[in-house]
Amino acid sequence: MQKILIATRNEGKLKEFKHFLSGLKANIVSLADLGIKDKVEEVGETYKENSQAKALAYSKKSGLPAIADDGGIEIEAYGGAPGIKSKRWLGEESTEGDIINYMRKVAKELPNNNRRAFFKTVVSLAMPNGKVWSVNGEIEGIIAEKPYLKPLKGYPYRSFFYLPKIKKYYHEDQLTDREQKLYNHRYKAVQKLKPIIKKVLMIND
Repeated sequence: MQKILIATRNEGKLKEFKHFLSGLKANIVSLADLGIKDKVEEVGETYKENSQAKALAYSKKSGLPAIADDGGIEIEAYGGAPGIKSKRWLGEESTEGDIINYMRKVAKELPNNNRRAFFKTVVSLAMPNGKVWSVNGEIEGIIAEKPYLKPLKGYPYRSFFYLPKIKKYYHEDQLTDREQKLYNHRYKAVQKLKPIIKKVLMIND
């Protein structure tokens, strides 16, 4: 069975990727499974550049098809920030706890008529020969004034991201499995990527 590497150390992302690719006839492995400790610096200016750089580097390192993504939250009132700097908004050494505390301040200060925000991602599939394909996914919501009280490991911003259409937070404790798929930006991207994976790796249903 074809192995596919999910090139992330974010436990939340890894869990989602494995879940969204579970119907694929392939053996999904992680960087930890392969003992890969190398880190790829995210120096690109776009989600796509970072996504492709990580996928290509880890595919070459492992000799396997590799999937990587890059994305972030874009808050309209902040001109689209933090965007590509979502993980590093408060500096390289900041923790998820630091981000949550800062977001409490942001959430209180945002004007009620401009709380719109987007989660965006670009997911890339790379092969050891240097070929790479990318797709994107996004969802729209608002930054709630009060966060959902249970932080989600790997996703500090999701406790603040509210989906007005269904009156729920973007949090796995709140969403049904169907809603997770309808309102998950990464799921939307993976659905676009699946036909490419099947064609490139010649995986049959």
